[in-house]
Amino acid sequence: MKVLLINGSPRKEGNTFLALSEVATALEQNGVETHIIQLSNKAVQGCIACNKCNELGRCVFKDKLYEEIRENLQDIDGLIVGSPVYYAGPNGSLCAILDRVFYSCSDMLAYKPAAAIAVCRRGGASATIDRLNKYFTINNMPVVSSQYWNIVHGRMPGEAAQDAEGLQIMRTLGKNMAWLLKNIKAGAQPLPETEERQITNFIR
Repeated sequence: MKVLLINGSPRKEGNTFLALSEVATALEQNGVETHIIQLSNKAVQGCIACNKCNELGRCVFKDKLYEEIRENLQDIDGLIVGSPVYYAGPNGSLCAILDRVFYSCSDMLAYKPAAAIAVCRRGGASATIDRLNKYFTINNMPVVSSQYWNIVHGRMPGEAAQDAEGLQIMRTLGKNMAWLLKNIKAGAQPLPETEERQITNFIR
């Protein structure tokens, strides 16, 4: 079993990485392999709604970040996305890549457990988690919870290490993800039967 963790912070080893590492350690201790992908500190191409992915089966842009995420999606069992809070929401660059990944790779993600993590100085974490969870809940992905909302506090690099409760929440999240993955594997139930997609437009 393997879980992919995406660090949505441009800072390679900041507080978001620290929070994700705590989750990864708990997963590893429970027999689940992990891999963390670092968001680039360079500009990230957003979706341009060209719909070429419907023809190609992948995004038309071939930037390194997209390629790395797509390649790792092929053999994962779960996904965790972490982001710092920017203006009460996730990092815009993270949303730019997630828009493309979820639109063009939804079949690789459906029915795989997922969780969102927010790291903030003080506020905006709930809105950040809500925004990230929407990627999962539009794609038939079970959302994994912890003992409290998946929030860690810290502003300057390393400050998150002082948030004892936040780190405990991360460890619990890792244990819960591992527990769910093991139960899914042990149950080996077929995926739910899907109906033909119905799309209703409200403007005629």
